[in-house]
Amino acid sequence: MMDAGQRMTGIIDLNKPNFNELDLSQGLYHKLEGSNMSIGSYGSLQMSAEGSNAMSIDQSSSASNESRTQMLKHEGCRRRFNDNKTGHSVFNRRGRDNHILSNDALARALMDPNSPTLGLENFDEWTLDLRKLNMGDPFAQGAFGRLYKGTYNGEEVAIKILERPEDNPERALLMEQQFQQEVMMLATLRHPNIVRFIGACRKPLVWCIVTEYAKGGSVRNFLSRRQSRAVPLKLAVKQALDVAKGMAYLHGLGFIHRDLKSDNLLINFDKTIKIADFGVARIEVQTEGMTPETGTYRWMAPEMIQHRPYTQKVDVYSFGIVLWELITGMLPFQNMTAVQAAFAVVNKGFRPIIPSDCLPILSDIMTRCWDPNPEVRPPFTEVVRMLENAEAEVLTTVRRARFRCCVSRPMTLD
Repeated sequence: MMDAGQRMTGIIDLNKPNFNELDLSQGLYHKLEGSNMSIGSYGSLQMSAEGSNAMSIDQSSSASNESRTQMLKHEGCRRRFNDNKTGHSVFNRRGRDNHILSNDALARALMDPNSPTLGLENFDEWTLDLRKLNMGDPFAQGAFGRLYKGTYNGEEVAIKILERPEDNPERALLMEQQFQQEVMMLATLRHPNIVRFIGACRKPLVWCIVTEYAKGGSVRNFLSRRQSRAVPLKLAVKQALDVAKGMAYLHGLGFIHRDLKSDNLLINFDKTIKIADFGVARIEVQTEGMTPETGTYRWMAPEMIQHRPYTQKVDVYSFGIVLWELITGMLPFQNMTAVQAAFAVVNKGFRPIIPSDCLPILSDIMTRCWDPNPEVRPPFTEVVRMLENAEAEVLTTVRRARFRCCVSRPMTLD
């Protein structure tokens, strides 16, 4: 069994000249001024209320609800997909319902038996056996791919399919590097609070990653359905502890998530939390080559917003915002646009208002996590210990189970 460092070799050579000097901001990264968008080569897609995503899809161009894939423009695909004149999918070999394959170019490109299925160097054991994969309906999409519900070997899964851009070799190269890095990370991570990787593969026109499917959806969707009503305090602290434990493990391996937020936290059937969406994560040694706009402004650390060098402590800052969400049930800076929030955080030192009746121990954790000085922010190992103390305090001293947030004044930029 190779360790994480050994397994990275052969996927991406971190010592290769010019790798860290790639300007990932060219062509792939665009600043988005929506109220809740991610920024990055894959980015974080907007999820439907049904189900959850364990992965990311590019949203760098727009948040369009229409598919923007160029797959159908590919002459070879048109010929191949139109070869069957009977009106039935050429992939319908097992008698299952293949309406997805009949109407979806990305899904057909993945399941095409006439094109080779390739894995990744040193990760052959994770290569998907497409005979075991059943495609379901897409439930989210971005500019360069879609996310589908499906089954793999009988288990419910989330299937991410990314289109290889044919007309832009530079973008295709960078996207493939991102794809390889995400597969490397997911194949390396083993933790109950991190989404479980099932497999991946490469096809001539698409890349695919499959992970477990979390039926509870994202924490953000869960809180939105509650219409800003706070969850029971005991559950909020437990779920925050789940996130902190998963992040302590991730940081222990030298990774940075870079887009930790409630949209990327999935709720399992037993209400435990699983951290997902590693499409914009990086190895920490690559910090100097990172694109600082990766992430989402409402949760983004000041140093990332300002394009300054940063470390794993950007994830600690984001966790402070997530903890505030769990405690209050509210969207951070909900009276501002994302860009206004970023301006207020950097230039006015704004942070979400902590409720006056918040437990002091929880208030202290939030305040320390989102300190403007990264060096002051505690490591996740310490955050775990503080939350364990908070959990004990909740169990022994808090009589009412529901925490109601009363924000006394709206946030403004005045």
